Amino acid sequence: MSDKPYGKVCIYGAGAIGAWMGVRLARAGCQVSVVARSATLSALQQHGLRCQIDKELLSVPVKASANPADLGTQDLVILAVKAPALPEVARQIAPLLGPATVVLTAMNGVPWWFFQGFGEKFAGTQLKAIDPKGEIARAIPAAHIIGGVVHASCSIREPGCALHHFGNRLIIGEPTGQKTERVQQLVQLLSQAGFETELSAQIQKDIWYKLWGNMTVNPVSALTGATTDKILGDKLVRDFISKVMLEAKEIGARIGIPIFQQPEDRHAVTMKLGAFKTSMLQDVEAGRPVEIDALVTVVQELGALTGVPTPYTDVLLGLSRLQARTRGLL
Repeated sequence: MSDKPYGKVCIYGAGAIGAWMGVRLARAGCQVSVVARSATLSALQQHGLRCQIDKELLSVPVKASANPADLGTQDLVILAVKAPALPEVARQIAPLLGPATVVLTAMNGVPWWFFQGFGEKFAGTQLKAIDPKGEIARAIPAAHIIGGVVHASCSIREPGCALHHFGNRLIIGEPTGQKTERVQQLVQLLSQAGFETELSAQIQKDIWYKLWGNMTVNPVSALTGATTDKILGDKLVRDFISKVMLEAKEIGARIGIPIFQQPEDRHAVTMKLGAFKTSMLQDVEAGRPVEIDALVTVVQELGALTGVPTPYTDVLLGLSRLQARTRGLL
């Protein structure tokens, strides 16, 4: 462990978001290492970690390995993997974790720790769609977790090199909602690294609100190959998405996360972003596993848990899952 808070930072998963965050943290003075493999590992060892931000290609040297044991105990581990990779992360992450190591989840969808310190009568519920055997929770205990929500669009330009498109906002918070010293120190670090960082009083609410938008547009884009402007520009598709969102809105209300907007309010925000490819569409085009369970299957599970019927979510899940299985992406 380093002498200063978060001096040693490991990025677990040097995809688009991981590379973007890692480059900025390294430039802010952190000692950054990366767990990566295959072509990404080779690129990191040869070129360092790279990200193009505002037309400038930034490059920082990092220690990279496929074996976390080579990197040692960290102050901060940023999980920037896609949800399907979590079981493998759980099997390998132990060498990175000391008693005080913080694990920041910078991922889409509902995380395995969602009901830790939250949820009233549902508190402590294990989500089978995310962590069916509890292996992730055992490998990464809740005491290590600070939750994160990323509001930024990045893509992979080539292995180990990301392209930042728009957005620079990070929301972080303790699962319990407490304003601890460690979370305040992390807000300070991320702000110094150039992120617009917000401390959340209840990070589960921010996770659910982001999910409310991307649990629909992401899988629909993967099914159709369409950019967001075309998806929401089709009235029939837009109306279907709204129906799914209304089901998720009711589920949220029953677990203590009321959403006071209507689907059309969220559509208007998304439309302002113009034509862009969702992360799930990028994954389909690249032949990578897709995050259906963390975005859609878990909502179906929460519907059953809370007694909310989910016929439209069921249709979205069925079609998305069938496509992913047919393409070998699930």
